[in-house]
Amino acid sequence: MLKHIRKQVRMYETKFSFGAASALITNMGLIMGLLATVNARVNIIASVLVIALADNISDSFGIHVYQESERLSRKEVWFSTGTNFLTRFLVSMVFVGFVYFLPINIAVICSLIYGLLLLSFISYIIGRDEDENPLYAVFEHLAIALFVILLSEFVGRMIVH
Repeated sequence: MLKHIRKQVRMYETKFSFGAASALITNMGLIMGLLATVNARVNIIASVLVIALADNISDSFGIHVYQESERLSRKEVWFSTGTNFLTRFLVSMVFVGFVYFLPINIAVICSLIYGLLLLSFISYIIGRDEDENPLYAVFEHLAIALFVILLSEFVGRMIVH
């Protein structure tokens, strides 16, 4: 019984961590890339909403098709599809809330803190569950996120200037 419960919890963690990590890194990169634009607040909100819907549906559909090709049960395929979509959407709406309700400079700081902290937490759990040094997983995932953030900011500044 305990083994079955652990397996179920692990399945939920896996579905959540995939969608959340993707949404976190995408949105932090998007915010930093669009920060230098005219009307940054409007551009960021519109872009995050488009990503939260169009890219999210596309990504969830890709997962759906992949898992069907892996011959997983219909229940697991739809669970993965729905969990991925909902997780990415909810994570993205937090970024929208920051940018909509806070001054843009504060919103960017809050977005980066929120994104990096949640990514660190997810990474720590993954590292711990994989019986490796959880700090290595945190470092590795934060390094990737920071690379995306810095690259996005660079590209945004190059386009604007």
